[in-house]
Amino acid sequence: MPENSHHAVVIVGGGQAGLAMSHCLTRRGVEHVVLERGRIGEAWRSRRWDSFCLVTPNWQCRLPGFPYPGDDQDGFMLRDEIVGYLEAYAASFRPPVREGVTALRLTAGERFEIRTDRGAVTADQVVVATGPYQEPVVPRLAGGIPVPQLHAMDYRNPDALPPGEVLVVGSGQSGCQIAEDLHLAGRRVHLAVGGAPRVARRYRGRDVVAWLDLMGYYDRPITDFDDHDAVRARANHYVTGRDGGRDIDLRAFARDGMRLHGRLAAVTGTTLRFAADLRRNLDHADAVAESVKDSIDAYIDREGLDAPVEKRYVPVWEPPDGESSLDAGRLAAVVWCTGYRRDHRWIRIPVFDGTGYPVHERGVTRWPGLYFLGLPWQHTWGSGRFVGVGADAEHLARHIAAVARPVRAGSGYFVHPELLGT
Repeated sequence: MPENSHHAVVIVGGGQAGLAMSHCLTRRGVEHVVLERGRIGEAWRSRRWDSFCLVTPNWQCRLPGFPYPGDDQDGFMLRDEIVGYLEAYAASFRPPVREGVTALRLTAGERFEIRTDRGAVTADQVVVATGPYQEPVVPRLAGGIPVPQLHAMDYRNPDALPPGEVLVVGSGQSGCQIAEDLHLAGRRVHLAVGGAPRVARRYRGRDVVAWLDLMGYYDRPITDFDDHDAVRARANHYVTGRDGGRDIDLRAFARDGMRLHGRLAAVTGTTLRFAADLRRNLDHADAVAESVKDSIDAYIDREGLDAPVEKRYVPVWEPPDGESSLDAGRLAAVVWCTGYRRDHRWIRIPVFDGTGYPVHERGVTRWPGLYFLGLPWQHTWGSGRFVGVGADAEHLARHIAAVARPVRAGSGYFVHPELLGT
């Protein structure tokens, strides 16, 4: 990449957010470049396990100018299909992506300067489209467990782990799906269950996602909620798109041999101790799933819709009360499904609150020309997903184009071949 090259706009991140932003700017003739540390869609390539699939139906993949093109609208794309979708999207408009470039520091003076491992570039405006999941979180007590360990981002398949029993810590979407992956492969699985909610896959003749879409849930802006921070911190409901989509019922897993525990609370020598909250956590997850069904029932009644009646969920297993423990000597591996934290330390511009979250209004920060895109609940539930990131990109594109350097009419804009990332 040429030293000291200048661009009207630099987009940092070449996933769905960065590509959506590039598409919107390309349509407006705004000169820009996309910097991607790996390849297009790198997080989908390198941070997802082999059997990973979407948990929302394919029809929700609505990137600007490129809705899901396949014939399985109600299915759930696998990891490699998601990467293929992003590659096909990029091929449809040839964004100026520079792959293999890591942004190291962003500063602002008369212009923005982005220092990278391949040189420096300057820009009139910058869009940070790196998402929220930069740094894997592993609790400190992991250091006291004398067992091979890995974070969910490094898990690939059951055969890649040493033979023997496996502890999965965390029951969000990743934890439940990885526990299921191991369970279906015949591994003895221990799952430390937290407070994440669950949701049914289908109810009353439709995918629950389809009902929520009809009900306008995915269009509801964050400004409708009193506590924005609490909404953005909510754990995602666990469910799966595997094998055409189904519920994830941890009670059924326990009935079939998976060992469920409460939260991992302490490590004493080689003994792992779990809190006495398993029953409460399972009951909470079920209650959330049933409350979603209540909302669907109310919507059906209100709209006078004809939908089949469906029996409600009945628990198939009840946990014992009290704490539980596990001897680490029984374990072959521990998989930490304990989430990620944002890492914006490379951005040396004062646009963050006391928690490190960027202060913005639908991606527009208080620093003129600096924007964020692809954050969860940036504007709606879908902001960090295929279904909603395009609308946010379009919103930002209007701001950016209003102050972008003009481009000679009819000529498009020039992008140096070295920056095409081909």
